[in-house]
Amino acid sequence: MSNLPHVLIVDDEPFNIEIIAELLSDEGGYQISSALDGREALKMMEANPDDFDVILLDQMMPNMTGMEVLEEMKQHPILRHCPIIFQTAKRDMSSIVEGLEAGAHYYLTKPFDEGILLSVVRTAVRERVEYKRVLADLDQSQSLMGLLRNACFEFKTIDEARRLASLISRCFPDPNKVVMGLTELMVNAVEHGNLAITYDEKSTLNSQGKWSDEINKRLAMVEYSDKKVVIQFDCADDEMMVTITDEGEGFDWKTYMDFDPGRVMDNHGRGIAIANTMSFSEVNYRGKGNVVCAQLNLP
Repeated sequence: MSNLPHVLIVDDEPFNIEIIAELLSDEGGYQISSALDGREALKMMEANPDDFDVILLDQMMPNMTGMEVLEEMKQHPILRHCPIIFQTAKRDMSSIVEGLEAGAHYYLTKPFDEGILLSVVRTAVRERVEYKRVLADLDQSQSLMGLLRNACFEFKTIDEARRLASLISRCFPDPNKVVMGLTELMVNAVEHGNLAITYDEKSTLNSQGKWSDEINKRLAMVEYSDKKVVIQFDCADDEMMVTITDEGEGFDWKTYMDFDPGRVMDNHGRGIAIANTMSFSEVNYRGKGNVVCAQLNLP
């Protein structure tokens, strides 16, 4: 079996599949499969739910629409975590909001820009690879972490953030649900907080495939190298909370708390919304935006 990221293209138009498959093949580094309708795609995914890393899903198809496929995937314990890129000819905001609320990670409007398509697929694949790595980490020593009631940690790098997120997530009743949102908040504290990478800068870095290089470059710079992030974990009878504090200048978080249709075509920008709407009961920022509290209410 190939170790390459596996992309499933679902479209009722063979010509569209051919174009996308050719673009991804020219890019290189992908295993590509396709399905001509939603039912066929769902059957393929349910037969091998761990096999697929990104789903490029056409919204409008006969027999079973992309939205119906998405709804079925979100009921599946494994497929619900697979990144979905919606392809649609619809540009009205209500359709986009409907897809985002149903769980689509990204949107591409037809006819799509080749550069944007490749950038979005690269970003989705990277997120999927990191998610799988975090899940692998979760399998180790999870039972003992449930005994932890209070803890404080410091970290500086993206790798430390991801590994620590997997560790702390083991304290929660459903680690798989928490780990994605917690990772996003902790990575944000490093890249946007301490390293001061702006939203627009990350968009450009992602499209150029230079995000990791820029992270490593700034971590070595004098003005950033000593900055750290502090995360406090607390568990009470009725709630669990993590408080993350970075040494950055803060930001206006209000527009990032929910999935924003205005950023739906961007190649990033969903991390806080994932944490707020999918991983925790509530997420709140304090002060200038360099402190975030993520709370999970217990039954």
